[in-house]
Amino acid sequence: MSTHLTDVLSQAYDAVPYASHPFPQSAPENLEAIAHLFGLAACPPAQARVLELGCASGGNLIPLAARYPQLQAVGIDLSTVQVQQGQQDITRAGLGNVTLKNMNLEEVDASLGQFDYIICHGVYSWVPPAVQTAILRIASENLAPDGVVYISYNTYPGWKAREIVRDAMLLRGADRATPAEKLSYARGMVEFLHDMARDGSVLKKTLEETMPTIQNSQDYYLIHEFLEACNAPCYLKDFVAAAGAQGLAYLGDAEPSTMFVSNYGDKVATPLLQECGSSQVMLEQYLDFIVNRQFRQTVLVKQARASSVRYQLDHARIRHMAYAALFQCEEPITLDGGPVQCKAWRNVDVTLNTPVSKALALTLNAHYPGTVTQEALLDAVCQAVGQPPATVEPELLDMLNHLIITGGVRYRRTAVLAPAAVSPQPQLSAQYRQALVPGQPAPTTLCNAWHEDVALGIVQQSILPLLDGHHGTETLVAHLLQEAQAGRIRFLRQGATVTDAADMERSAREQLPAALEGLRQQALLAS
Repeated sequence: MSTHLTDVLSQAYDAVPYASHPFPQSAPENLEAIAHLFGLAACPPAQARVLELGCASGGNLIPLAARYPQLQAVGIDLSTVQVQQGQQDITRAGLGNVTLKNMNLEEVDASLGQFDYIICHGVYSWVPPAVQTAILRIASENLAPDGVVYISYNTYPGWKAREIVRDAMLLRGADRATPAEKLSYARGMVEFLHDMARDGSVLKKTLEETMPTIQNSQDYYLIHEFLEACNAPCYLKDFVAAAGAQGLAYLGDAEPSTMFVSNYGDKVATPLLQECGSSQVMLEQYLDFIVNRQFRQTVLVKQARASSVRYQLDHARIRHMAYAALFQCEEPITLDGGPVQCKAWRNVDVTLNTPVSKALALTLNAHYPGTVTQEALLDAVCQAVGQPPATVEPELLDMLNHLIITGGVRYRRTAVLAPAAVSPQPQLSAQYRQALVPGQPAPTTLCNAWHEDVALGIVQQSILPLLDGHHGTETLVAHLLQEAQAGRIRFLRQGATVTDAADMERSAREQLPAALEGLRQQALLAS
């Protein structure tokens, strides 16, 4: 990369830092599960070495390091400001197993060592060709033999139309003095075109699709997504070819349900399987055109492992995973009733037709947000329906297979532990207690056991320091009452602030159970 462009990109991210937070699809636990699903072994995350390219201030790495004390994490970013912020966060958290480096990616070489997982989220499309090549070179050169790579990027064909919007925004905003000015003028351009574009035109349709993003996204995202010096989307097939030139092979997508052509209906599946069923990449490339895909999260492995990849799921691999799901049904689930319509994870439609499928749903619901191994699921379902494993297991595995393909269930090789109910003396998991700094305001978000950023309500923020396993309901209610009387939190009733002491206590008792249950359901409490 030229020195000039390097400086431009560095200054852009120093001036407007990109929000740094966890990306669930990039989590090593997810990548480990995907590798297993498609026939490959991967290093258990708890002992892994993880490298993130473009780590910002470490929001994706720091929670991972806190979750696994034996894991070693290294992050690299061009922005001095963001790396310094991340180093402060690491020191504050007392973590010794994560390091952030301020480096140009073109300077990284094999001397950095080998890593079991290499992550590069939201960088590849936003850097010049030389840096894209460097990313793929590092992903190959610094990858352990059984390692897994995650790289996300803007993709065609979806970004073909979006480029019209970006070009229009740059036309009016690029030459303004400050990032805020650039965005203000760029937004004005989009609003003008949205009002003036002819009904039924390609431009009008594109603007209607893009306006929610322009109107609702935070400024930092829009500045870097639409006004950055570099934004070079590509087709999946071209990305895979570029990765192949560096000795890497396509494994899959970080959201595997998008890969299965059966999810798109017989009218799509039948001709595509006939046309390109022997090539997973071409199959997905055709699907990208059908859904007008704009963004990809691609998982890669060493080329030497390509021949071991199996896209046809089999029961042997399904058996050796743990599962989590929450089935929300139109009516209570009873084993002796008729079909029950449910929404599974990610709002996937599921029909529970048989006692086995219903018992599976009830078991997963009872353990959510924690995972249940297939073996434990089998035992629970057999007990519920009163049938032996030999009878139950084939149907159970078929049901899990269906849920995996449709995206209606979460799965891991590494267990996610979570309590089935709030304990009388609830305890925040150790890694989250580490994030609490005495004398400092409680965090507004926490990264949970699923590597998701969870926004906390004011009541939840207030009680976090007391969730150490030694305080019960009465102590927590008394604390909330004290905080309300001091004006540090407010309880509302019919839109008005509660001021009466008795009403404050009543509000605290009403809101505390929901706050604790919310923490439990978000996998933030210790099991």
